[in-house]
Amino acid sequence: MKGNIVVGQSGGPTAVINSSVAGVYAAAKKLGVKKVYGMVHGIQGFLQDNLCDLDEYLADETGIELLKRTPSAFLGSCRFKMPKIEGHEEVYEKVFEIMEKHDIECLFYAGGNDSMDTVKMLSDYAAAHNKPQRFMGVPKTIDNDLPITDHCPGYGSAAKYIAASLKEVIRDNESFGVEKPTVCIVEIMGRNAGWLTAAAALAKGEDCSGVDAIYLPEKTFDVDAFMQKVKHLGETKSSVVIAVSEGIKIADGRYVCELANENVAVDAFGHKQMSGTAAYLAAEAAKLTGLKTRAIEFSTLQRAATHLASLTDINEAFQVGHDAVLAAEEGKTGMMITLNRNGDDPYQCGTSAYDIHAIANVERAVPDEWITEDGCGLNEGYEKYARPLIMGELQPLFVNGLPRHLVRKK
Repeated sequence: MKGNIVVGQSGGPTAVINSSVAGVYAAAKKLGVKKVYGMVHGIQGFLQDNLCDLDEYLADETGIELLKRTPSAFLGSCRFKMPKIEGHEEVYEKVFEIMEKHDIECLFYAGGNDSMDTVKMLSDYAAAHNKPQRFMGVPKTIDNDLPITDHCPGYGSAAKYIAASLKEVIRDNESFGVEKPTVCIVEIMGRNAGWLTAAAALAKGEDCSGVDAIYLPEKTFDVDAFMQKVKHLGETKSSVVIAVSEGIKIADGRYVCELANENVAVDAFGHKQMSGTAAYLAAEAAKLTGLKTRAIEFSTLQRAATHLASLTDINEAFQVGHDAVLAAEEGKTGMMITLNRNGDDPYQCGTSAYDIHAIANVERAVPDEWITEDGCGLNEGYEKYARPLIMGELQPLFVNGLPRHLVRKK
């Protein structure tokens, strides 16, 4: 590439999205790219010409290694929805105006479904107006719901955190229950896909009995059946821990969280802001059974726990950023890098570039064949898929007893 490049981050952060930025930077520098810019707060910041020079932070190996160990979006994220092209051409022209101003040849965007839609629209506009600039998608989402790719960077680390945390919750909950058990309901992110909640199945092992039930949005949720399940578990066990997805829905299409609050906020992409599923179910279960209940919401901890990140996930996040640059160097545009599993024993995974039009705005669900017949558990098929993704650790760099992070200057 003769020109400069820019990389941005969008949507909910992950524990490893910064590794993708490191991968983009490292590959570009190997190719001799002069300037690698970072978008400050994604495409929204880019439209305001808000850029930073990544040489200031990553010019030596120490910066790259520290960035790999830094949670959240180092460059700053956004939830900005690009408008439809028709009638909003000035917004798109602004993007190309800024790219030309900084001699930017290619734009790399790390994100999930909505971010890939941004890549699609920008590449479509470039093609329709004979623009030479290129656009590449770098996959990222703890929800693991992008299609085509075997899995998404960010998922393995979130799954590792969920499984590890649930082991600790189970251990804590089992400390009591001399008379009656405490029913602990744990709410896990994921929206309309149950990949994250499925990770609760990984908690079970030689030293842990595992959770008692797992409820995914792929199956219609029956509140009455759930309450009967809780009642039965309360009568037969000394400790009860249940994992539920924030996105579980009842038969009429409403999210369970809406049963407690009908006025759920909506973001720029029309996504309902989910929270309160576990709190609602715990309160209702307490009323029905008379048992002590507790609601736990992992919330943003699931995506911010770089101290417990999967080394496999970190390395693959770096790789997709790195390989996106190589694909752009070959002249590719309007594509996303996918992870392609080549083996399980030992685990092997490669990458390729895939047409963004088959990926943007498409959600991939947990396969039915991995969900147990009773609808509240996962089988060995899921564990075989997910276990390799949580393997390995990268020790944080501790200073004064706490992990050190790389921080962008404001």
